[in-house]
Amino acid sequence: MKKLCVNICRLVLAVTFILSGFVKAVDPLGTQYKIADYLEAMGLGGLLPDWTTLSAAVLLAAAEFCLGIFLLFAIQRRLTSRLILLMMMVMTPLTLWLALANPISDCGCFGDAVVLTNWQTLWKNVVLLSCAVVVALWPKEMFRFVSETNQWIVINYSALFVLAISAWCLYYLPIFDFRPYHIGTNLREQWQRTMDGEDLPYADLFIERADNGEDITETVLQDSSYVFLLVSPYLEKADDSQLDRINELYEYANDHGYRFYCLTSSTSESIRQWSEMTGAEYPFCQTDGILLKTVIRSNPGMLLLKDGVIIRKWSHNALPVMPETRSHLPLEQLEHGQMPDDSVARKIADLLMWFVLPLALLSLADRLWMWTKWIRRKKRPQTK
Repeated sequence: MKKLCVNICRLVLAVTFILSGFVKAVDPLGTQYKIADYLEAMGLGGLLPDWTTLSAAVLLAAAEFCLGIFLLFAIQRRLTSRLILLMMMVMTPLTLWLALANPISDCGCFGDAVVLTNWQTLWKNVVLLSCAVVVALWPKEMFRFVSETNQWIVINYSALFVLAISAWCLYYLPIFDFRPYHIGTNLREQWQRTMDGEDLPYADLFIERADNGEDITETVLQDSSYVFLLVSPYLEKADDSQLDRINELYEYANDHGYRFYCLTSSTSESIRQWSEMTGAEYPFCQTDGILLKTVIRSNPGMLLLKDGVIIRKWSHNALPVMPETRSHLPLEQLEHGQMPDDSVARKIADLLMWFVLPLALLSLADRLWMWTKWIRRKKRPQTK
C-alpha cells in the first residue's frame, strides 16, 4: 500500500509539473507578463529589466517541466522529490496570500490553458504539497522506467527540448495559442455577442483612430475583405529590424485596396517618433495595451483578418514576403491569404513524435536491455 500510495502521488505531481512547465514554455512572454504582475502586486514593479523577468520565465518553465519528467521516470529520486517539496513549500504560502489578498486575478500556473481562481489554486497546491511530502518521505518506493545507466539521456533530452520550445516560441509565436485571439477566431461574431451582453473576453476590444478619436471597431470587424493589423502594444519598445518589410506590406495592401492599421497604446508623441524614424504612412489607432499583449506575443506583430476572422498571425521575425513576380496577385490567390493547415491535432502529433515517442522507445529499449542482462546473469553457471 505504501508503494502504491507513493507512486500515485508521484504520477499526480509529475503530470501537473509537466503540464505547468510545458504551457509556460510555449508562451514565455505570457509567463513574463505574469511575473511582472506578481512584482507589481508586491510593490517591486519596474525594479528589474525585462531581460531578467524573461529569463526567469524561461528557466521557471524549464525547471517545472524537467522536474516533472525526472519524477515520472524516477530519475535522481531523492534529489528530485526534495526539490519538488521545496518548490511546493514556497508556492503554497504564496498562493495563500493570493487567495486572501487577491492582488491579481489568477496565479498563471497553467498559463492561459487552464485558468484557476486564486482559491482553486490554493487547494490545488495543498493537494500537491501533500503528495510532495509523501514522495519525499519514501523516494525509494518509486519504480523506475529507465535504468540509472541511461538516465543521462532523459535528463539532457528533456532540458534541450523544453529550452528549444521556448526559443522557438519566442522567435516566432506560441505553437499552441490558448488565448481568445487565436487563428480561426471570428472576432466579428464574438464582439457582437459581447455587445449584446454575453460575458465574453472581448469587452475591452476597441479600435480608435489616433488622429481624430473615431471609433472604427465595427468598421474593421465588418469589413468583408482582408484587413492588416500591425500590433505594437508599446511603440517605444517595438523591434525595428523589419521596418522595410512592414512598409512593403502596407504598400501591397494599398495597391489592392486592403485596410491597414497600426494598433498601439502608445502616446501621440511616441507615434510621431515612430513615424519619423520608420517613414510610416499607415494610420495609427489607439487600443488597450494589455489587450494588445494578449492578441499577439510579438512587438510588433501582424494579424490578417478576413470577414472579421483571424486567419493569420505573424511575429515580426516571420513577416510574410510578397514575391515581386506575384505582388500583383490578390491575397485570395496567395498562400498568405489562406488559413494555415497546421491544426492542433497536427501539432500534438508532432509533439508526440519528437518528444513522447523517443522517450517511450528509450524506456522500452532500456527495459529489454535490463531484462536480457538479467537473463544472462541467471544462465551464468554458478561457481562453488
